[in-house]
Amino acid sequence: MRAAEFYRAVTMDRTDLLERLLSLFEREGIRYCIIGGLAVNAYVEPVVTLDLDVAIAPEQVDRTIALLGEAFEIEHFPHSVNLSAPGSSLRVQIQKDSRYSEFVQRASLRTVLEHPLPVAALPDVLQGKIWAASDDQRRTSKRQKDLADIARLIETYPELRARVPASLLEKLL
Repeated sequence: MRAAEFYRAVTMDRTDLLERLLSLFEREGIRYCIIGGLAVNAYVEPVVTLDLDVAIAPEQVDRTIALLGEAFEIEHFPHSVNLSAPGSSLRVQIQKDSRYSEFVQRASLRTVLEHPLPVAALPDVLQGKIWAASDDQRRTSKRQKDLADIARLIETYPELRARVPASLLEKLL
């Protein structure tokens, strides 16, 4: 089974949510990059995730959210917009946190689920995971996954270890 077929089976995506989202981005000229767990998967041995986290070029965030609201079910949160579609367990989170805005300009194409997609640069992916793992407002289980992603990254790229705060490195021991 190919990666995209496996992902579609795991997410039970009978609506082609991923393809529809990517098509909308392309058609509308939306500049974006993949962040989060799928971005980690683009650099290290992949693990299954139902989440697709996306950063949008800052000047396009409002327009993109309006377009997404026309095509998908969306739910607004303080720092993100989540979109979904009936018939799919894929969870797409559009990041509105301004800390991610520069990630888009440093992104490069990498293969994600058999699609060539803009993925945040490796140091940016790590930084996003550091922010997430350090956020006491996140569920403990989510922060534990973020720590595991940090561990996966620094095992493969030991030179990144120096970028991880000591408080998080202690939790990885």
